[in-house]
Amino acid sequence: MYRRILLLFCSLLILATQTSCWSSKEIEDLALYAGLALDTPRLTDTEQQMEDQGATYTKRNQITATVQMVPANSVGGSDNPGNQSSSEAPYMNVGGTGDSVLEIFRQYSILRERPIIGHHLKVIVISTELLKRQKMNQLLDFVLRDNDIRPSTMVFISQGRAEETLISKQKNVIPSFHIRDMMRNQKRTSKVLDPVILSKMDALMFSKRSFVLQNLVTANGETEFSGAGVIKGDTGHWVGALNQEDTECLTWLNNSAQAGVIKTYNEDNEPITYELKMMKSTITTKLVDGNLAFDVKLETEGRLSESWNADEYPSATKHPEKAEERFQKRLEQMMQTLMHKLQKEYKADAAGFSEKLRIQKPALWRKYKDHWDEIFSRTPVHINVKLEITDFGSFIQ
Repeated sequence: MYRRILLLFCSLLILATQTSCWSSKEIEDLALYAGLALDTPRLTDTEQQMEDQGATYTKRNQITATVQMVPANSVGGSDNPGNQSSSEAPYMNVGGTGDSVLEIFRQYSILRERPIIGHHLKVIVISTELLKRQKMNQLLDFVLRDNDIRPSTMVFISQGRAEETLISKQKNVIPSFHIRDMMRNQKRTSKVLDPVILSKMDALMFSKRSFVLQNLVTANGETEFSGAGVIKGDTGHWVGALNQEDTECLTWLNNSAQAGVIKTYNEDNEPITYELKMMKSTITTKLVDGNLAFDVKLETEGRLSESWNADEYPSATKHPEKAEERFQKRLEQMMQTLMHKLQKEYKADAAGFSEKLRIQKPALWRKYKDHWDEIFSRTPVHINVKLEITDFGSFIQ
């Protein structure tokens, strides 16, 4: 009897302490958006016709925001996109133009039957043309303040219209998920940068440090990672682009590359390709006659994976040494090209030298941090490369 009373008491206690989901919202009644594209203003034909009929409000057309809405049962991946027919895209893009991202979002509520919600936002793409006009912190202010949007959302830039990156000609593919999932290819190529998420972006903007964002290019409904864009720390504007080889060098400098290749040409002008198995970068700050300088040491081991000279045996006595010299010279050229762009063309330390200075010489960093990009642009950077071919893959003699 005592045990029954105790069990009943515990049951009542558990029931009394449980909370109900009083603020729940049925997912079927919401419009989930997985992608956001920000572009220079461009009214659609529908918007223009509606405004001609008086459907407008007080605004300055400074930005076009496009959201990619997906079915509730598609969230989490691009596979099994619900009950969409084979001819129907598993997503819908809706755009609006104005001068406030939040206000544009609220305008969707008088156009669509379901309010949009950003709990499942995966990617934000901003066009370089817009970043020439507006500052990064202006464009992302609402996004960073909104509690619905997760800080793990990835940020990219687009060389063309950002809204075009949210279009795919492939059936059953949701572009926002596709862009996010392409980041997995870091294991195969060093042309893919570490993703910049909102929480990291917030810190970069607050510290006014220059940084890079992965660049997207589109053609015929296909989207590709191609290089990166440089965002100037003190202005928040896009100042220039890095090509794919520059991006590779950037990942090697930051020790974030898991793979990569270096291609050059032999004495017969035939292509030869070196595949990285290991790359280690060491950046050291030093003072030379009272002036700041950086020493960059790159050490890499890899294999000669491809040679179009079919008449030469890969492991012939002098072949590895000659190939190493060519690959080493090519890597040095690539690094020098990257440093020239960052220091002379863009005058922006997007490679993280400031962090090395802050750690290794904090007193000097405090002296230079308020005008670091200017100091960086005239600081000597000495690059030393040590490259070794350790094997030649599989071959038949």
